[in-house]
Amino acid sequence: MTDPAMSVTPYWEVTFDADGDVDGGQRDRLLAGAARRGVRDLIVFAHGWNNDRSAATRLYSRFFAPIPGLAPAARIGYVGLVWPSMRFSDEPIPDLPRSVAAEGTRRPALGKDTRHALLETFPGRATVVEQIARMLEQRPSEEAELREFGRLVRLLVDVVAPGPQALFAADTLAEGVPQDEPAMLRGSTAETCEEFARALAHLEHRGGPAGFTVPNPWDGAHELLRQATYYAMKRRAGTVGERGLGPLVGRLAGAAPRVRVHLVGHSFGGRLVSFALRGLPDGVRAVKSVTLLQAAFSHYAFAARLPHDPRAGGVLQGQQNRVDGPLVCCHSRHDSALGTMYPLASRMAGDARGLAEGAGAARILGAKWGALGYDGVQAVPGTRACTLAEALARPLPASGCVNVDAAAVVRRGGAPSGAHSDILHPELARVVLAAGRVR
Repeated sequence: MTDPAMSVTPYWEVTFDADGDVDGGQRDRLLAGAARRGVRDLIVFAHGWNNDRSAATRLYSRFFAPIPGLAPAARIGYVGLVWPSMRFSDEPIPDLPRSVAAEGTRRPALGKDTRHALLETFPGRATVVEQIARMLEQRPSEEAELREFGRLVRLLVDVVAPGPQALFAADTLAEGVPQDEPAMLRGSTAETCEEFARALAHLEHRGGPAGFTVPNPWDGAHELLRQATYYAMKRRAGTVGERGLGPLVGRLAGAAPRVRVHLVGHSFGGRLVSFALRGLPDGVRAVKSVTLLQAAFSHYAFAARLPHDPRAGGVLQGQQNRVDGPLVCCHSRHDSALGTMYPLASRMAGDARGLAEGAGAARILGAKWGALGYDGVQAVPGTRACTLAEALARPLPASGCVNVDAAAVVRRGGAPSGAHSDILHPELARVVLAAGRVR
């Protein structure tokens, strides 16, 4: 398949729905085409939280563009995954819910583009979206109205029975019980909104007076909606990975057994391709490398035991062993979305109070609930670490987890969204090739 917007060929687009069901025609074209075109190495890229297919295609085209020149003798095919995710149209950092860059503490009402994105992402819930938008605009003073707002948000992001998505939200497990259900989906909406408002006010007044006026709980209501949508997309990424991409790679291994698959994921796309390992059929060893670019899920996801709770482990513990090669995690300390706001999003209202108490508390929160894209894989024995320069100067390890400090290029650059989306660098394309030993 040739896409006029795509810079490389052969290229296939593969679309999944929210429950991981794949577009059958696109799947079949990939399975037949990979064998017919003599592809040896297939690079499969999953975007993050972005509802716009054209934006995802542009990301793939720009990231893939230098690869033919870097490996001119290789027989490479390219796949761009499209899955139903979204971002808020006024969000300065796609793929993560934050609004620190907004002017003032008060959250804006929903704009037309955000309403459209919510309707596309949560079909059949138009009435709920309109009620939420109206309440954000009116900001009624009664606490009962805040409770109603919370009920509507829960209704919006709730899993539609009998869908499988409820099984895919956790990053860690303790005695088989998911530990990551956010307090905002079960606690007091007024308290949750107040905690978000406090945390946002703290971040917006950082460097200013030590104290600030307690904000209106409605100042945190917009963030509550944003964070709830974040949680739904986190859940969805795992679903699409395990139920969609994993089985697809299994079918590809049967249809084109000589093809070597290299999975690449940005932000929530990193979660998607990682959960695909859990969905691989038994005995399939087609995945030769996984490269995570600023991945937006727990840095303990692959750990057998958590440092702060030896009874618990990561939900993907041991899945790196399903890769017939290395699992490479590119991370950057400049990614403020993952370094500051991701820990808050991970615990939602539960730990927001700690963030509002100062930078020290935020560091503690980040150590416990941090993201792979900020400081790499944690608590996995044998994980190797190197700088980007070192990763490009000598061969990467042939297996296991590898942390690559990409702060030399993932810092802000020309990316309008900041470091989290600053991944369009040929050095990172070279890491993908190095991880898969593509020459």
